[in-house]
Amino acid sequence: MTRISTNATAEIDRETRDAAAALEQALRWRIEGEVRFDLYSRMLYSTDASNYQIEPLGVVIPRTYDDVRTTLELAREHRVPVLPRGGGSSLAGQAVGRAVIIDFSKYLNELLEIDPSARLVRVQPGIVLAQLNARLRRYGLMFGPDPASADRATIGGVIGNNASGSHSILYGMTADHVVEAHTLLADGTELSFRALSWEEVERRAATESREGQLYRELLRLRAEYGEAIAREYPKHWRRASGYGLPVLLEPQLNVARLLASSEGTLAVGLEYTLALVPVPQHTGLVLLQFDDLVAAMEAVPSLLETDPAAVELMDGMLIRLTREQPGYAPRIAFLRGNPEALLMIEYFAESEPELRAKIERLLAMTSEKRLGRDPLAILDRQQQADVWAVRKAGLGLLYSIRSDFKPIACIEDVSVPVEHLADYVREILRLVAEHGTTAAFYAHASAGCLHVRPLVNLKTAEGVRIMRALTEGSLALAKRFGGVLSGEHGDGLARGELNPLLFGPTLYQCMRELKAAFDPLRLLNPGKIVDCPPLDQHLRYGPDYRPLEPKTYFRFAHDGGFLRAIEMCNGAGVCRKLGTGTMCPSYMATRDERDTTRARANVLRNALAGRILTVRHFTDPRTYDVLDLCLSCKACKTECPSSVDMARIKAEFLAHYYAAHGTPLRARAFGHIHLLNRIGSRTAPMSNLLARSPLGAVGKRLLGVHPERALPTFVRVSFDRWFREQHVPQTDGLRGPVVYFHDTFVTYNYPEIGRATVALLEAAGYQVLVLERRRCCGRPMISKGLLRDAQRLARENVALLAPFARAGIPIVGTEPSCILSFRDEYPDLLPDSPDVAAVAERSFLIDEFLTRAMEHEGLQLPWRSDPGPRVLFHGHCHQKALIGIKHTMSLLRAAGCQVEDSGAGCCGMAGSFGYEAEHYEISRKIGADRLFPKVLEQPDDAVIAVMGVSCREQIAHFTGRRPFHVTEVLAQRLDRTHH
Repeated sequence: MTRISTNATAEIDRETRDAAAALEQALRWRIEGEVRFDLYSRMLYSTDASNYQIEPLGVVIPRTYDDVRTTLELAREHRVPVLPRGGGSSLAGQAVGRAVIIDFSKYLNELLEIDPSARLVRVQPGIVLAQLNARLRRYGLMFGPDPASADRATIGGVIGNNASGSHSILYGMTADHVVEAHTLLADGTELSFRALSWEEVERRAATESREGQLYRELLRLRAEYGEAIAREYPKHWRRASGYGLPVLLEPQLNVARLLASSEGTLAVGLEYTLALVPVPQHTGLVLLQFDDLVAAMEAVPSLLETDPAAVELMDGMLIRLTREQPGYAPRIAFLRGNPEALLMIEYFAESEPELRAKIERLLAMTSEKRLGRDPLAILDRQQQADVWAVRKAGLGLLYSIRSDFKPIACIEDVSVPVEHLADYVREILRLVAEHGTTAAFYAHASAGCLHVRPLVNLKTAEGVRIMRALTEGSLALAKRFGGVLSGEHGDGLARGELNPLLFGPTLYQCMRELKAAFDPLRLLNPGKIVDCPPLDQHLRYGPDYRPLEPKTYFRFAHDGGFLRAIEMCNGAGVCRKLGTGTMCPSYMATRDERDTTRARANVLRNALAGRILTVRHFTDPRTYDVLDLCLSCKACKTECPSSVDMARIKAEFLAHYYAAHGTPLRARAFGHIHLLNRIGSRTAPMSNLLARSPLGAVGKRLLGVHPERALPTFVRVSFDRWFREQHVPQTDGLRGPVVYFHDTFVTYNYPEIGRATVALLEAAGYQVLVLERRRCCGRPMISKGLLRDAQRLARENVALLAPFARAGIPIVGTEPSCILSFRDEYPDLLPDSPDVAAVAERSFLIDEFLTRAMEHEGLQLPWRSDPGPRVLFHGHCHQKALIGIKHTMSLLRAAGCQVEDSGAGCCGMAGSFGYEAEHYEISRKIGADRLFPKVLEQPDDAVIAVMGVSCREQIAHFTGRRPFHVTEVLAQRLDRTHH
C-alpha cells in the first residue's frame, strides 16, 4: 500500500501524487458527480472547525449512490484513502486528512421516507439536522439529540461523532437512535446493519461472504475481549471516545450503533433509519445566577432531582463576550448583573399548569437550599429561543476574542459523572492556572460534559506545549473521576493519540482489531481513533506560522489588522446554515463549500500564510473566483458569532487584486454610479430612451449587465433641485434642524422617497437641511474595491458634515448601505480623522432616528386614525446586520399598519451584483429561497415595503409586484390636516 504522508505543510510525495492523479482521471470518466482535485479545492477542504489542517488528495461530491460506490472502488484500486465528510464542523479534526474527501452535503441530502406511527425516518447522510427537524415538525416529531451545530451538521457527521447535545439526560446519544444503516465497506461490499439476535449473527457468520467474515470477527472480538470490555471500559454513559465496544455485549447486536462515534473509519453510510421522539408541547427555562463557578457545579445534582430536560452552563466570560457582540447582545438584554456562572434549567411538560408546577418546585428548592441567586423564569417562546441561540453560539462567541490567544479545543469535551463535576471543575481551574492562562466554561452540566476552552496562543511553541500539557492533564483527571476525554466531539486528531492511555492496552488492541475487521487496508479516514498522529502535529497555526501582513486601506483596528480579521473565522461553519437568517446567501443558493464565508477566509489566510497556497496566490484569479459570490451583505458581521466582516475583507482584497491586474471598466462604472446617474438625470428623458434602445443593449453587453435587467429610470428634476426650487417647508422646525443625506438613487432615480422623507421629518417638527455639496457616500466604490476613491469621498463628506455633527445636528439617511457606511466603514477608512467619530455618532437611518425620538424625546407623529394597510416588510441586509429592523417594524405599527416581517434573507441584488450577467441566475436563486414566494403569496391589496433600492429593484423584477420605500408608506399614513 502507498504510504500516505499526513503532514499539513509538507509536499505530497511523488508516489502519492501520481496515485491521486490516476484516481482523478478514472473518476472523471466514471462518475456523474463533481471531481475536484485542483489546488484550491484541496485547500478549501484542508480544515474543519478544529485546530488542525491537512491537505487532502482531492474532493469528490457525489450525486448518486453509484458515485460513492465507484469512488470507493477506484480508491481501493489505487490504494488511496477516503474520508466521508458532511458539514465540516468537526471540532477535533475528524473531517481533515490526507485522503480523498467525499462531501455528501451538496446532493445526497434527502429525507427518503417517514413513518410517523412508528416514529421512524429514513434519510441520506448529507441532510442537515435542523432541516430534517423542520420537515418532521408537521408530524409533531423530531430527532432527539440536538448538538449546537444542528443548523449545519449533517446526519452523517452527527452519527460519526455520536452527537448528543443539551438534552442528553432525556434522549441519550445518537447511537441510541440509529435503527438501521445502509453502508459500503472500504472494499465495496454493500451491507445493511440493524439489530440482530446473536443466533442470527452466528448464522450469518457461518457464510463465506464478506458479511460472514465481518460477523465472524465481531464474534471473535466479543469472545476474546468481552470480559475486558465489561471490566475496563469507562462506565460513564456520556461518551464519544474510542469505538463503542460495549455494543458487542448488548443482548442484540446492531452494528449501526457501532458506527456511531466511529468518525467514518469503519464504513461509509448511504442511508440511515433513525428513531424519533415527540416534540415537547410546553417548555420553560429558569436562569439561575452564581458568583462562583464551582458552586454552580455543586448545585447540579440537586437541580437534577427536579427532573429537568436540560441543565446548561454559561460562564462569566461567555456572558461578557455575548454582551459585546451586536448580533447576540439583544438576546440577553433582560439579564441583570454580572454572574460568574449562569445555569439554564429547562423543563418540558404536556400542559402549562404542569410546566408551572415544575418551575415552582425548582424555585422552592433553590430558596430552601440557597442555590444561586436571582432566579428568572422564562415562559415566552421567543425569549427562550434567544437564550438558546446564545448558548448554542457559545464557541463562536468565544472566538470573537480579538487576540492571538484563542479559546482552543483540547480539553473542551471531557465528560465525567455529574456527582464528580464540581471536583473536576475545581481541578481543571487549578490545571489551567498552573499553565498561566484562564478558560471559558459552558455547555452540558446535566450530563457532566462541560466544554472548557483555555485561552492559548497556538502561534507559539510555548502555546503548543501548553496545549499538550493541558490535554494530558485532562486525561489524568478524566480517569481519576471515572470519565472520558470526549462526551460528544469525538477523538479526531485532538485526542486519538491518547486513546491507548485512556482505554489501556487491552481495549486499545481490541479497537485496532475492530478497525481491521471492517477496513483491513486502512483506507477509511486513517489516523483517527486508532494509530493516530501526535496531537500537536498538523496544526492550522503553530510556531512556523509566519503570514504576510499587507499594507491596507482599511485599518481593521477592531480586529488588530487585516490578517487577524481573516483569522476571526474559526471554521465552525455557521455560514453553512440553511433556511434561516441571511448568512450566507450564496451558500444557501449553491450549497457549495467554496461559496461559504469560511471558504473565503480560508483562501485568504492560506495565501498570506503560505499554507498549501503561496503569497502570490493572494491576487490569483482563482482567489478572486472564491470571493466572487460574496454579496457583501454584511450578515456575517452579525450572524457569525465571531463577527467575521467578509464584506470589508472582500473590499480590501479587491483593492489589492485590481492593483495587480487593473480595474475593470464595469467596476469603475458601478463604483462611480453617482456620476453616471447625475449625467443620466441631466440628459433625461433622452438617457432613458437610449438605455432602452438597441444601443443601450450594446452598452449593457459591454458592461457585462444581464440583458433581462432594466436600469433604474432617470428623472429630469432631481431631488435636490426639487428641494431647492419647489419645496415649501411644512413645519415650524421647533425640534431643530436635521441634515437629510440624500443618496444617489433618491437624488436621480426615486425622488419620491426623498419627498416622503421630508414630509415625515417636517411632520415630526424638524427643519430639513439638504446639502447639495455632499458627495456620494462611497459605498459603491467600497463594494467594488475602489478604496482610494472611497477614502477621498469619505474625507470630503466628513469635512462637510462635521460642523453639523459637532453642533449636535443629526444626519439622517434613507438608504441603509449609504448612511450606515458613516458608522461602519468611515472610522476604519479614515482612522486618523479628528472628525469621523462625531459624524459616525450623529448618523442615523430614518426609522432609527424617528423611533428613538418617539421613545426618548416624546415625539408624537400625527398619524391618521383609520386602519392602515397590510404591509409585508423586507429589511435591507446592511440594516439587518448593523441595526436590525425593530425600528422599522415599530414605526409601521405606530402608523396603524398591519406589518409582517418577510423573514427572508438577502434579496439577491446586493447593489450591482444582481445586474451582472454572470451573477443573474444566482441572484434569482437567492431571492427565490424565501423572499419571492413570500411576496407572491401576499394579497393584491398588501403593500410590499422595503428600505433599500436594491431590494426594490429585485422584488419588482422577479415578482412583478411594486415595492415602496418605508418612508413612502409612512408618509401616506400622515394626517395632513395637522399642517
